[in-house]
Parts: sequence; C-alpha cells; structure tokens
Amino acid sequence: MAKILAFANQKGGVAKTTTTLNLGVAFQELGRRVLAVDLDPQSNLTMSLGLDPETVETSVYDVLVNHAGIEQAIMHGEIDTVVSNIDLAGAEIALSSLIGRERVLSRGLLEIADQYDYIFIDTPPSLGLLTINAFTAADAVIVPVQCEYLSLRGLAQLKRTLELVRENLNPSVHIAGILPTMYDSRTVHGQEAVDILRSSFGELVFDTIISKTIKFAEAPVKGESVLKYAPNSEAAKLYRRLAKEVLNGKKI
Repeated sequence: MAKILAFANQKGGVAKTTTTLNLGVAFQELGRRVLAVDLDPQSNLTMSLGLDPETVETSVYDVLVNHAGIEQAIMHGEIDTVVSNIDLAGAEIALSSLIGRERVLSRGLLEIADQYDYIFIDTPPSLGLLTINAFTAADAVIVPVQCEYLSLRGLAQLKRTLELVRENLNPSVHIAGILPTMYDSRTVHGQEAVDILRSSFGELVFDTIISKTIKFAEAPVKGESVLKYAPNSEAAKLYRRLAKEVLNGKKI
C-alpha cells in the first residue's frame, strides 16, 4: 500500500504546490511510483502540469461528493495527478452534513493505494475540512514554511489541529518534517528565520533548504516541474537532494 504524505500550511504562498510537484517528480526519478492529489480549489497543482481546470470533466470534487471512482479523476502526465477545479470550493459545504465526512478522501484513495508507492496530497491554505481529510488519510505531513518570521507563527496552530486529528481520527499521523522554503541568502532575516525554526523544532527541520529562484515561477508557465524545465538548475538539485533526505529518513 502507498505511503501517503500531506503537504500542509494554512498560510498561502509557502511553496506547498511547488514542493508537492517537484518532490513527486524527484521521487519518480528515483524509481518510485507517485500519485499527486490536488486538494486545493485554486487548482494550482493542476495548472502547474499544464492542465486547464475548466476543461476537467471529473475532478477530486466528484470523488469526494459524487462518489465517482478516483481513477476517473486521474490525469496521466509528467506525474499522475487527481485533478481539481473550482467545484472543490463547494466541497466543505457539501460534505458538512455527512457522517464520516473526515474520511471521504481516505476511502477514495483506498481504490488505488496498491498502484503507487507514494501518494502526495497538496492541501488548501486553511485548516478546514479538506485539510482534515488529508490529515485523516495521511501517514505523515510535510510542512513547507517560508523563511520569514510571520510564516513561523502559524505552526503552533497547525500542530494543534494535527493533535486533534491524532486524538479523534488518525492516531498515526505525524509531522515528518518542516521544510524551509523561499530562502534568500542575501538577507539576514532569512537566516534568522531558519535559526528560529531549528531552535524551535530541532531535528524536524530538514537539512535541505529550498532557495528562492525565478525557475520556480517559470516552470508552471510551461506546464512542467522545475526538474523537467531546468533539470540542471540549482532549484532542481535541491528537490533531488530533498527526495533523498525524505527517503533516507525514519519519519515516514
């Protein structure tokens, strides 16, 4: 059965989608079978793969709400992806009255869990029902955190939410690691943020730090991961390094 990793942070713009896609492609380069799930109504992961959400016929919304088979929502491209569209914005309301609403995604993933080694879930920038579904389905959570002080403050709230999920829904889910992202080596503030992360969370913080670079903005325009768009770039090398660190770690 696939190991399931959720990528979560209730603050937007911290490179959740970038990490979900590029780490998934890096895992594939190392011979792992990977499925990505776009659980964000903004559909950034879907668009990053060159797909138009408006042309999607069956999406993750249909899996969650309309009981569609999850294979119907998978697009096979650079990385297999359960695609999303704007319909997903209404999922929380549609699910709110259902018994077992926190486990809908988990049940859907069971259909294809034996076809992949890893399933990566890109969550929305909130701690609502969609993210709770991701935590309930996941074995572990990776938390991308922008290297600035204000980004660090939301980590306590995320940890509390994860503890509630552990107590009530999924006893085994845990934080596999905290990933510093959008690091600017030219600023003292960026290094201070990394230092605060390491002093607060110790070994939970990955050794790999994802630097800020224009390649991460350019690659989605081409509908590609940065590993395909600029395979020899420092950006691609960082995600390859992170893939080895995650796979060699003991936290998943």
